Amino acid sequence: MTKANPTPLLAQPLLGQLGLSRNYCVVEAPFGRLGISTDFVDGSLMVTGVEYLSKKAPLSAPKNALAKETVRQIKQYFKNPACTFDLPLKPFGTAHQQKVWHAVRQVAVGSTMTYGALAKQVKSGPRAVGGACGANPYPLIVPCHRIVSAQGVGGFMKENTVGFYREIKTWLLSHEGAV
Repeated sequence: MTKANPTPLLAQPLLGQLGLSRNYCVVEAPFGRLGISTDFVDGSLMVTGVEYLSKKAPLSAPKNALAKETVRQIKQYFKNPACTFDLPLKPFGTAHQQKVWHAVRQVAVGSTMTYGALAKQVKSGPRAVGGACGANPYPLIVPCHRIVSAQGVGGFMKENTVGFYREIKTWLLSHEGAV
């Protein structure tokens, strides 16, 4: 220990031995797989990313308490879409992206909002809102799938045509009773 840093020098290696360090796990989802990342950020364990993966991605179990809790909450959501997520998320993105993601989290389960309506709410443009949604590092937890085009489902995860991500968006909206 030092006067400037009262934390023992061995603290970080011990945290790893206790299963509290960085973890990337891959779990099953009804539409494929989910990759979940957790890591220490400024001394706190946080979710650092969620990604949609194909069914071909190899499964790997969560190894720390937060990864296990994240998986538990996601499984609960798949059983009951009205469940809410209560997880520490690593601060990420520009001020604009954070404003959009905060507004997205206010859209209720079973509801949708158009890119244009959300853009008016956050005093932005629809394309900028779409860009922020496409850059969302926590899909599912920050439910950008609830933001749709005025003409239909719209794009998802920077994919503007029918494909893997659009199929996931449609599945999520159907699961939540929004379509």
